[in-house]
Amino acid sequence: MTRIKRGVAASKRRKYILKRTKGFTNRRRTNAIAAKEALLHADSYAYAHRRLRKRDFRKLWTIRINAVAHEQGLSYSKLMNKLHKNKVGINRKMLAELAVRNPKAFEKIVAAIK
Repeated sequence: MTRIKRGVAASKRRKYILKRTKGFTNRRRTNAIAAKEALLHADSYAYAHRRLRKRDFRKLWTIRINAVAHEQGLSYSKLMNKLHKNKVGINRKMLAELAVRNPKAFEKIVAAIK
């Protein structure tokens, strides 16, 4: 039976890990064992933060809507309540975009529900 040498598979595996750690600093980029551990942490952070990003954006939209609503003489909660009661089907993301990029359109929406 022929002898199996594992060098090719091992170096391929190490090369893959080191390629993924491009941009890391010091030993975490050059040493395969340290790089593997760094990737485990990086991947878990990436997984968690993909979920946290959604929360962060919703917070940002709320802050933006609230700031512009206060200029119109309404609080965020009262604005959202009136929008809901008047069955205005516009989501927070779009409201925030209007508030930042097109304040006149946002004013018209507020005037329509007052």
